[in-house]
Formats: sequence, structure tokens, C-alpha cells
Amino acid sequence: MNRNLSAAIAAKRDDLIALTQDLIRIPTLNPPGQDYRAICEYLDKRLSKHGFDTQLIRAHETPGDSSKYPRWNIVARREGAHSGECVHFNSHSDVVEVGAGWTFDPFGAEVVDGKIYGRGTCDMKGGLAASIIAAETFIETHPDFVGAIEISGTADEESGGYGGVAYLAEKGFFDPARVQHVIIPEPLQKDRICLGHRGGWWAEIETKGEIAHGSMPFLGDCAIRHMGAVLSEFESKLYPAMAARRTDMPVVPEGARSSTMNINSIHGGQKEQSEDFTGLPAHCVPDSCRIVIDRRFLSEEPLDQVRNEVTALLEGLRETRPDFRYELTELNSVLPSITDRDAPIVMTVAQAIEDVMGKAPEYVASPGTYDQKHIDRIGRLKNCIAYGPGILELAHKPDEYVGIDDMIDSACVMGAALESLLLPKG
Repeated sequence: MNRNLSAAIAAKRDDLIALTQDLIRIPTLNPPGQDYRAICEYLDKRLSKHGFDTQLIRAHETPGDSSKYPRWNIVARREGAHSGECVHFNSHSDVVEVGAGWTFDPFGAEVVDGKIYGRGTCDMKGGLAASIIAAETFIETHPDFVGAIEISGTADEESGGYGGVAYLAEKGFFDPARVQHVIIPEPLQKDRICLGHRGGWWAEIETKGEIAHGSMPFLGDCAIRHMGAVLSEFESKLYPAMAARRTDMPVVPEGARSSTMNINSIHGGQKEQSEDFTGLPAHCVPDSCRIVIDRRFLSEEPLDQVRNEVTALLEGLRETRPDFRYELTELNSVLPSITDRDAPIVMTVAQAIEDVMGKAPEYVASPGTYDQKHIDRIGRLKNCIAYGPGILELAHKPDEYVGIDDMIDSACVMGAALESLLLPKG
């Protein structure tokens, strides 16, 4: 790596901190999808000053898009002095709900002991800030670079990415003729290259019953008891079967090397009342119970198998359990995605990690999906990885943080990758 570039990035430590703090203090919570326009305008102002041509793009009629919560994205492009390939840094701008248990202001972006705390610091505004500092400093150090650099801030990754990267991919922004290399600065740690992710299948299961007076449950049919039978089947059959499966994908952490399923939510019976309701509940047998399942599957598991094993358990109950009725609704599905170890962007970033940190990278895959799925499946662009600062296990947790030194090191790796890909050869 060019020592001048490394030193210039390190010298921008205060700028990197301030940029990250500004991004955190824009509370882009998803759901519902607030302040997307505000963060795009902030990035527009910042990147325009550094010679980027910017586009603010609303993903009309995508899930969640409305006049109150429009899905805004920004794509910024800086052309080099000569034609060549394009390197694109994609970061999502949305963050998940705050949750309980914080000891720091979730949107205060406080700096303590070399760390910036706040919702989205790790996942993934710290990575966005690092990519901006890397790109700006590279351009200042090498104004005669070839090709182009793009930086995007996109919506809705936390809810599937359909109002963000999926929409842009459908519009051709990730066409391989337009963009050749993509780095997504997700928090997989500064010495890791993430090649891809597991698949996901989400569904709602509703068990049906019959309402009756709670004092005479024998005159009704309790849908919650039927759901209890479903959960029992999951515990005795499905969970042990999933735990026995292992993938050859380098998924981290270790527990995600097996198939997994989470029960996202459960609700049965009467609707929950508002917090100011002081009355007592009515006495009714519940005629409906619903759960949402989040099934993460391996590259070795076909999607049809994932669907069919749940359906088979439900059908088995329908045949053996009196009056068992159910409805299964698929909510979404995502296929696994993996980039080859010998892909140009993988080899380039691997060398950059060695140059900056003096060690070979670890190659991993993510337990959860991220926007590589859309760049791969819709954009048909395979030369894509996730690489960025932050500890994966901190994502979505209280007191989320990103280390400042980690951001500096990651920015240096990104800068070294740009030198390898966009400087004139020879």
C-alpha cells in the first residue's frame, strides 16, 4: 500500500469520527423507515463537495414505501481521469429498533475508550463512514486514477432490501457492464472477507379454532392448544434434524454452521389492548393463533426441502390430531449466495489485508442474509463481498459500538484495494 495514502487516512481520524457521529445522529429507524431522505441529503452534500455526481432515487411502490415514509437511496459516482473499471461501495442507511438495555444514548454517538456507541455504529454506519474516508482520500492522493468509484447509501436492508439494493439492481445500477467490483462494508471484522450468506425462508402459520365461552371450553376449540402441538412437533422433530445438518460454507459464528429456525412472534386470542386500558379481558376460547417463523438454511438444502419439511409436520398433525386446521403463508424467501475465493475482488481485498495488517484474511460467510443477494440474483454481478469494520455479534444489540482504530484499518484496506484496482498499470 502507498504509505502516503495510509498516512492520509490516519490523519483523517477526527473527520472519520465526526462523520460517523453525524450519521448515527440521523435516526433512520426501520421499521417504519424514517429519515431516509435526511441521510441521503446529508451524504449528497458531503460527497458533492468531493466531486461526486449524485442521484437521489426513491424506490416507488416497494414494500413500506409511502408518502409518510418514502424509500430514498443515494448513488454517488466519481469518474477518474481515464476509462476503466468501477468499484462500488454499498452501505445500507437503515438501522433496527433500539430495544431495551442501553447504558448509552442510542443516537448520541458518544466516544468512550476509542469506541463510538449508538444504534447502527457497527451495523453499518461505521462501515459507510470508513468507505467514504477511503474513497475521498484515495481521490486526493491519486487524482489521475482510472475507472470510477461509486458510493451508495440504500434503504431497507434490515427488512429485505427491496426498497434499496433490489430496486437499484432492477434499474440496472449493478449491471456488470456498469459496475465491476462491489464491497459491502458490513461488520464482519477488519481481517475477514465475507464471501456470502445462508438462505432464508419466512412464513406465517395460523392454527384455527372456534370461539366459545371460557367457562365452557369444551364447546369451542382452542387454537392456541393446536399451536402448542405445532411447537411440540418442531421441538421433537424439526430442531433436532436441523441441528444435525452441517454446511461446507465457512459460516460464522460456529452455531450457524447448522440450519436454524427462530420463532419471530406468536399471538393468539384477543387483541392486545392499548397501554392505558384498565379493564379486564373477556372470557373467550381463542379461535386463531399465529406464529411467524424465520428459517435459515444452508447451501446444501434446496428451498423446496425447507418448505416441505414444515408442511409435512403440519399435514401430519392434520391427519392425527382431531379438528386440527391450519393455514401456511410464505412471507419471503432468499437463496444462499457465495462468491468464489478466486474472484478478483476477493483476491484484491485479501492482498490489501495482508499489506495493511500483515496477516492473511479469514474467509467467512454470514449467518444472516444481506444485500449481496440482490446484487447476485438480480444484478447478475458475482464479483461482490462484504468487508468492513465492526464485530458481527454486536449487531442489533444494546450498547452497539464500533472501534475507531478498526474503522481506520478498514479504510486503509479499502484504500489499498482501490490502488490495486484503479491505478494505471505499469
